[in-house]
Amino acid sequence: MIDSASTISQCEEHMHKAVEHLDNELTKVRAGAANPAMLEGVRVDYYGQMVPLTQVSSINTGDARTLFVKPWEKKMIDPIEKAIIGANLGFNPSNNGESVIIHVPMLTEERRKTLVKTAHAEAEHAKVGIRSSRQKAMDAIKSAKKDGLPEDHAKDLEGQVEKLTGTYNKKVEDLLGLKEKDIMKV
Repeated sequence: MIDSASTISQCEEHMHKAVEHLDNELTKVRAGAANPAMLEGVRVDYYGQMVPLTQVSSINTGDARTLFVKPWEKKMIDPIEKAIIGANLGFNPSNNGESVIIHVPMLTEERRKTLVKTAHAEAEHAKVGIRSSRQKAMDAIKSAKKDGLPEDHAKDLEGQVEKLTGTYNKKVEDLLGLKEKDIMKV
């Protein structure tokens, strides 16, 4: 027999994680202003190990267009610069002997459109996760119906799952709308 509360809460938890993941991924999509999250995916060669940039340096914003990467060890400046260039983020880092300085260029109209497409792709991934959670819950309900779950109870559960699906899809659309507006703002 199905535990309806656990099926619904599991479904909601998976949908929530999909939206959380989307929110995290959208912070990495650059929208004009400098943000340390832009460098989140950069990995640096540290004594033969590839480690996240945040493990070998601190990252701060100087102003709306500048990022400062201050390595814990001065000899890491060159590997950090190489890693940032290698990450293909469209940045051209320089250094002052103590920090790596990244001037974030203004976004061109073409680049903005590309970033909007990237944001849409991330939103679609989140929607796929939500649909997958919905399908798992519906399959569990269908299986429980075969095992004797009353029809009216099954319909109620299916309604709850559909309502959750709508709610989380709306959250995805809201996040995407905000990000799109942010990207297109000049």
